[in-house]
Amino acid sequence: MKLLLTSGGVTNASIRSALVDLLGKPVEEATALAIPSAQWGHPMCGPESLRAFVTDRTPPTMTGLGWASVGVLELTALPTIDPARWVPWVEAADVLLVDGGEAVYLAHWVRESGLLDVLPRLEDTVWVGVSAGSMVMTPRIGELFVEWRPDEPDTALGLVDFSVFPHLGLFPGNTLEAAREWAAGLGNPGYVLDEQSAVVVDGDRVEVVSEGEWHLLGAGPVTPA
Repeated sequence: MKLLLTSGGVTNASIRSALVDLLGKPVEEATALAIPSAQWGHPMCGPESLRAFVTDRTPPTMTGLGWASVGVLELTALPTIDPARWVPWVEAADVLLVDGGEAVYLAHWVRESGLLDVLPRLEDTVWVGVSAGSMVMTPRIGELFVEWRPDEPDTALGLVDFSVFPHLGLFPGNTLEAAREWAAGLGNPGYVLDEQSAVVVDGDRVEVVSEGEWHLLGAGPVTPA
């Protein structure tokens, strides 16, 4: 699986170019499944924010990018559905658009739904994450971001070896100083991303695409874009 781990989605031409490169085809020729499940685990999210993701806002950053088709995959429903039905939907999609919300909650449902077992064979599929949809792929999200259950460990899926601090500068608490404190307790490197930045993972290739500000913490000196 190829990963495009963003803070705010496909927010600029550089991130869109990286997406097209991962897809190997124009967005307009690719099929997408949108996964909103992380929203149910976060106290700031609800029906209205979920609707905003599914219909996309202006300017579009995820589901409204011009895909050949877009469907919705709700992970919390999958345990009640025969995998013979939903696994082909996932295998047929070119891209999974995974929204933000609560990353530990999302990790729980990626496992519980059976999707985690399917991911290793999706070699050409692109996972595009927003916020928690990116953080879920990491070893830890950091205690700062645990909102679902206060006593829940901050562990996620661990499919990459770094963590992600999203929304740098977007919210009052998402400062570089807060990110440094967050990174100090991780035990692994962490990328700090603003809304104009993303991390691309394609096999052994890990690189940042940015038209804004980003930092790498816990892996030597802080590296600005």
